[in-house]
Amino acid sequence: MLKDILLLFAGFLVGCMNAIAGGGMLLGFPALLAYGLSALTANATGPIVVLPGQITSAYGYREYLRKTPLKYAWLLVPCVVGAFIGANLLRHTSGDTFEEFVPWLILFAVAIFAFQPFLHNYLHKHMRARSNRIKPLVIIGIGLFPVGIYGGYFGAGLGFIMLAFLGFTKIHDAHQINAMKNVAATFMCIVSITVLSSSSLINWHAGLIMAVGSAIGGYSGARLAQKISNHSIRVVVIIIGTVTATYLALRNY
Repeated sequence: MLKDILLLFAGFLVGCMNAIAGGGMLLGFPALLAYGLSALTANATGPIVVLPGQITSAYGYREYLRKTPLKYAWLLVPCVVGAFIGANLLRHTSGDTFEEFVPWLILFAVAIFAFQPFLHNYLHKHMRARSNRIKPLVIIGIGLFPVGIYGGYFGAGLGFIMLAFLGFTKIHDAHQINAMKNVAATFMCIVSITVLSSSSLINWHAGLIMAVGSAIGGYSGARLAQKISNHSIRVVVIIIGTVTATYLALRNY
């Protein structure tokens, strides 16, 4: 009973973190391991945990979603296709060594997010002359395809990478970008669950308990994030990403 209560609380924190910046499963994944699940099962159970929180946080950001141009919905296509491929790869892997790569992937994503304003200005100047040949939205979509594969295979830290790529759109409001990230993550979770549900990888008991907490935390985190400045959110993302990547690197190596 105590283990289930701790899982519920961990799910709440996962939902909050994903709503504010992402990286919730960097906490949820170790919690599932502590519960007694294998690394592969904990990883496959992740989408069950994350999905309710992403839905409620997207609802919490609904005012910002209404302001988002409809053309950005096309970015869901590479995310969904990539997630389908990633989930299928996960289904056919032993999962013995994939944890070793996670710290470096997270550090890479945090670096992109930290220097995103400078990269955005640089690319904006150099892409303007080529915009008639290749639309920036197409380039971002191409970049999100491998992100989708990563999300379908191992979703921890996905939020950081999503924020980094979505930051190259013409939308500069961090809350609006967060809302787009949560919608994309929702669709990717649905795809992953669909692919993995027929396997024996998912632990439904642990996943559903954490999912309840995630749903509450997702909405709470979305409302809290809107009271925080864009700069503060960026700082929080960088700090959380660096700390969690360091922790995982020390644990794995």
